[in-house]
Amino acid sequence: MPDRNSRLLRMAAARADFLEYGHQGAAGVPDVLAASWVRSQRAGVDITRPPTDFRDDIDTRSRLVRCAEPVLDQLGNDTTDLPLVIALTDSQARLVQRRDSSSAVGRLLDRVDFAPGYNYAEAKKGTNGVGTVLEAGQAVSVVGPEHFTEELQAFACTGAPVFDPLTGRIEGILDISTLADAWSPLVHTLVKSAAKDIARNLLLDRNQAQQALFETYLRADARSTRQAVFAFANSVFMANAAAQAMFDPVEQLAVREHATFLMARRDRVSETMAFSSGRIIRIRGTRIVSGSDTAGIVVIAEAVTGEASQPRPPAPGPEFDDRVLPRVATAGAATRGLVGDLRRPHVPIASGSSPAWIRACSELRDALAAKAPTIVLGETGTGKFTLLAELFHADHPCGRSVAVDASQLHSGAETDLDALLGSTREQTLCIVRNIDQASTDGVERIDKLFTTLGSTTAPVTFAATVSDSSLDSDLPFHSLLGHFEVAVTIPPLRCRTEDLTLIVSRVLEEIAPGRRVRLSPAAARTVAQYTWPRNVSQLREALTHALRTRPVGEIQDQDLPNYCQTRSHKILTRIEAAERDAIIAALRDKGGNRVAAATHLGMSRSSLYRKLRSYGISA
Repeated sequence: MPDRNSRLLRMAAARADFLEYGHQGAAGVPDVLAASWVRSQRAGVDITRPPTDFRDDIDTRSRLVRCAEPVLDQLGNDTTDLPLVIALTDSQARLVQRRDSSSAVGRLLDRVDFAPGYNYAEAKKGTNGVGTVLEAGQAVSVVGPEHFTEELQAFACTGAPVFDPLTGRIEGILDISTLADAWSPLVHTLVKSAAKDIARNLLLDRNQAQQALFETYLRADARSTRQAVFAFANSVFMANAAAQAMFDPVEQLAVREHATFLMARRDRVSETMAFSSGRIIRIRGTRIVSGSDTAGIVVIAEAVTGEASQPRPPAPGPEFDDRVLPRVATAGAATRGLVGDLRRPHVPIASGSSPAWIRACSELRDALAAKAPTIVLGETGTGKFTLLAELFHADHPCGRSVAVDASQLHSGAETDLDALLGSTREQTLCIVRNIDQASTDGVERIDKLFTTLGSTTAPVTFAATVSDSSLDSDLPFHSLLGHFEVAVTIPPLRCRTEDLTLIVSRVLEEIAPGRRVRLSPAAARTVAQYTWPRNVSQLREALTHALRTRPVGEIQDQDLPNYCQTRSHKILTRIEAAERDAIIAALRDKGGNRVAAATHLGMSRSSLYRKLRSYGISA
């Protein structure tokens, strides 16, 4: 791509100037990158062949690895045909896991020691998508000549920190590496989303362990009303009434210390202990095991005898059971959707012949040409964001577009966006998506961003997308409307009847490239008659559903989802949608006989007729 090649050439020239002239030679380089070059140079990193640093004592069964594995597994399954390598490091930048979606890229990375056990800290390997992320504390993409060392310049690596949601500490780095010419800006968003999935799993893992500890304690207390029951974890101490009556605070502390010792052991240990008073107790209980860690322990303590010389022999069999917790969640829907976007070929959408669409495209082109801050309105799935980016890059083939989802803004979002924009020289479009979904805190951050972009001398234009239905609400985004000069409304799919044939062909080309597939006349009429509340995104879902039934050939009317047989103008709840689908299925089974369908459904004919009108079912 011309814009990518131009940028990489500028970065290569800037790196050469930096190596020759120092920091002043890095003019125009993003601050995060320039600061990393400086740190790498000061650390004495060899630019031709940095030494390797390997250690075999990495913890491959740590809590981080345990919580990351479901996400890594899902990413690996979703990217099997993409030229990527997925890696996880610990908080010291040492690789602990690597998943190769591409064996070819994996073999190339083997040559630069990008493998478990090797250290990719910035002081060892220079600027890269692991060590630089650890130093900067934010997601970073390092592409081609942006790497400090020559051996890494064939690659593009994007890393994001995995934060512990409770402590705020960086537990590790998630990195996706590929070849420099195969990198896409979507990888940056994908890595950040997957890192958030792992962070969520860290929280779920801790909550799951605490809940299991509490439940086990309650069950033990209910079964042992006269026995002392304790529960211990890193930040948890519980004791029932019997325990508080039987043991003074010093003895309770002694029980806790011995239980802490038992938590760290997975083999049999002594389960009797003696107090300084001479009293001996026997303890038994349940460890709460999460992965390879003991997350907590529930202890039942009972006196053996009042005299140390007459101990009661312990009961045979294991004194401690283990309650092993299941694995936590997997990659979220947002992450999986991004993987799908990486794979999906982009088919231009600007072409169309309906008057409303032509007018919207014309207004949007004029606004972008004038570099006017623009707000783009429309229903969900009308293509607001896609059309914005497409028209911008049509006029600026060497330009850059940066997207931020307002609903996902967090405390580090501004810094992260600054890193993406950098000290840009090319024309740049910054799009804030779904500003109506921003929280109050998010609106404040967007307001500061728009204020900054409005006063910058850099060639940056900003735009935002919003659902037109939210304009009548009292959501906090209304305070942002003063930043915009132009508003453009994208028409919904039901107002683009003339373009339906083209749109269907385009969507089929996206989801079934190279296949001979088309709509039958009956299916085309059904598509034309349905109102598509979620527009093109819903049309894509419906055609994907049909292709599961008929992967090639002529898609028939019955291959489409049941809701396509209705003309309801509202988005139904899950219960309403299930009822609608049941009615359509009954009508099909009974050959359109409404009386028979009503009997089959167990409802009166009047109720059926009322629901037919409500759901817009024409059968």
